[in-house]
Parts: sequence; C-alpha cells; structure tokens
Amino acid sequence: MKLFKKIPNPREIRQELGLNQLEFWSKVGVTQSGGSRYESGREIPKAVRELVRLVHIDRIDLTKIKRDDLIVAAMLKAQYPDLYKSLKKSAKLS
Repeated sequence: MKLFKKIPNPREIRQELGLNQLEFWSKVGVTQSGGSRYESGREIPKAVRELVRLVHIDRIDLTKIKRDDLIVAAMLKAQYPDLYKSLKKSAKLS
C-alpha cells in the first residue's frame, strides 16, 4: 500500500459514506470550509490525504489508538516478525 497516494475525489468518498461536509472533514481535523475547498479542487496536503485514507477508506477509529499500542506493535514486529505476520494475516481475515 502506497502512503500519501492521491485521493481522486474526496466528495465522492464523502457522499458514498452518506456524510455531510462537517461530519466527514471534522473526523480528520479539517474545517467544513477547508474541506469544501478540497472538494472543489484545491490540493490536499499529504498528511490530510493520509488521514482521509485511514479514517474514511480503511475505517480506522483514530480515537481508539494509543501511543502505547503503536509502540507494542513496533516491538512485536521487530522482535517476533513471524508472529507479527501471522497476527496481521489473521486480522485481515476477520
């Protein structure tokens, strides 16, 4: 998966999810008016594109992720790569 890839049309993503601009953009820390500009063609910064992908495409609830979770995942991946791969594969199946 390539990070920071272009999001061709955030308006389409938002409409498919049935969200208004405020609901959609506030979940990634963007104001409604800022989101409206992005939907009208303004370049979306890489960080915002990645947040849109994580929250609205991959459906990751960022409010539930803690720093410790990321540290533990990194340690697991480094110290037990086979177990990490197995757990990752299992997570994709569920």
